[in-house]
Amino acid sequence: MTTESDITPSAADRHHPMLKLALELGPLMIFFFANLRGQWLVERFPALSELGGPLFVATGLFMAATVISLVVSKIVLGHLPIMPFVSGIVVVIFGSLSIWLQNETFIKMKPTIVNTLFGVALLGGLAFGRSLLGYVFNAAFQLDAQGWRKLTIRWGVFFLFLAVLNEVVWRNFSDDTWVAFKVWGTMPITIIFTLAQMPLVLKHSINLETDGEK
Repeated sequence: MTTESDITPSAADRHHPMLKLALELGPLMIFFFANLRGQWLVERFPALSELGGPLFVATGLFMAATVISLVVSKIVLGHLPIMPFVSGIVVVIFGSLSIWLQNETFIKMKPTIVNTLFGVALLGGLAFGRSLLGYVFNAAFQLDAQGWRKLTIRWGVFFLFLAVLNEVVWRNFSDDTWVAFKVWGTMPITIIFTLAQMPLVLKHSINLETDGEK
């Protein structure tokens, strides 16, 4: 099994950009609409009632869609992107626990666990003198050591911020609000954060060919 960076496009990624986007967003959209129309789905497909209430139905469909997404990604694109792969494992584990125990806490804590995992891994790597972000992104752009360190710190803190934000939302708001935030809130925040890092990337970018000639 091979995994690749989420931002390093393979030849298959370049030929199927819309499919790649659908595979990444599809499970989240299914989760959102299944929670929104949970009762309607149970009425149309009575077997789903075995899963529990609307959020559990949405969780079951989310798990199935996530697994299908990863399988299609492996077959069509030829690789498993790192972050969706790790997230998918947590979805299956915590989703299964949520349905089995009929406890919504497990699936609600999934984003907290995943983001904390990434944040601690990035910041912990720096403590041992390694910028793990460089191993993931180095095929997309090249930065000097200071640039990688700064970018790694920012992403590490950002992942921890998302973990805390998820805890605040699911513990203080309704299920529908949390699901809507998970689908429509997290992604725009991440896109804005990513764009905000471009000045740093441009400032610390290096040209290996030029440096090699010198």
